[in-house]
Amino acid sequence: MDRLTRKELKSDHFALEVQHGVEYVSGHRRQMGLYGGIAAALAVIVLGVYLYRQHTHAVRQEALAGALQIVNAQVGPQQNEYILAFPTEDARKQAAVKTLTDVVNGFSGSEEGNIADYMLGSMAANDGNLPDAEKRLKRVADSGSGNASSLAKLALAQVYAAENKQADAERVARELMDHPTAVVSKEQATFALAHILEDTKPGEARKLLEPYRSSDRPNLSRAAINALGVMSNKK
Repeated sequence: MDRLTRKELKSDHFALEVQHGVEYVSGHRRQMGLYGGIAAALAVIVLGVYLYRQHTHAVRQEALAGALQIVNAQVGPQQNEYILAFPTEDARKQAAVKTLTDVVNGFSGSEEGNIADYMLGSMAANDGNLPDAEKRLKRVADSGSGNASSLAKLALAQVYAAENKQADAERVARELMDHPTAVVSKEQATFALAHILEDTKPGEARKLLEPYRSSDRPNLSRAAINALGVMSNKK
């Protein structure tokens, strides 16, 4: 056998690889076609899921926007066709509860559903229905769903305080202080905790607020001074 040069060996090796490749495709043409079909089908499924999620997200946002429009509607005579209004506060509230409940039931577990549930919990708290407020706010707080969760925790701490569940109120407020979010700052959580503590632990409440008295943020400084003044008047 003639000796082959290194270049010829490389050429022969390349030719063998090409031949093996052709033989593999020829011998497995059916399987290759099947796998290609599976890949194409998966791509279609993934695209379909993506488009469905985009669609359902838009549907959820539209439903929540419609509910919030009712929550913020005017009470009184209809000014024009572009401004939503209800004849009485009771009529507005009933419509708001219905539409928010529809969002909660229709989109349970979503961010929009949690925001609607948070709104219903806040409305229940304002109406003095603390058990319902606690149930809804705790559900949203425990969901861990972004902004809605932290807002619910802030409201829940205050509901606990109103129910004389002092330990629970402190725990939730301290969690917010330790883990502030984009919608509930450390300052907001601190003021909420100070308010919760002002009757049972006034010394700690004052200690929490004192650093903000001299804040270079006027609104924060003014809020701290006012809160400390209220505490002093309670002595």
